[in-house]
Amino acid sequence: MPDHLDTARKAIDDQLTSLRDEIQRLEAAQAALAGGRAGRRPVGRPRGSGKARAGTRRKRRSASPTRADQASELVTANPGITIPELAQRMGIKQNYLYRVLPTLQKEKKVVKRGKGWHPATSS
Repeated sequence: MPDHLDTARKAIDDQLTSLRDEIQRLEAAQAALAGGRAGRRPVGRPRGSGKARAGTRRKRRSASPTRADQASELVTANPGITIPELAQRMGIKQNYLYRVLPTLQKEKKVVKRGKGWHPATSS
């Protein structure tokens, strides 16, 4: 008979352990859904960073030459070059150039003909 009691106690202990684990998972899910982050700081600015004061904006460091300058030089050296080719030669992603080249076109530095880009002076 003691064998049956031990088996029943073990089954109950296993079930309780499983239920405790489930309670912890459910409480964590509930906290996540409520937006709470128990024991953690809220997401946002790091401590001590404060808000930027008026007139104290940081200036961007200008890389010389800029990506736009590099792109313009490559277009001048390789008329008809495409954005994927430019990105590969510059070692950057294409999506950045899809913003830079139209700006260069507005500044009348480059012109788009078909899929390729050409220097504005060689019309």
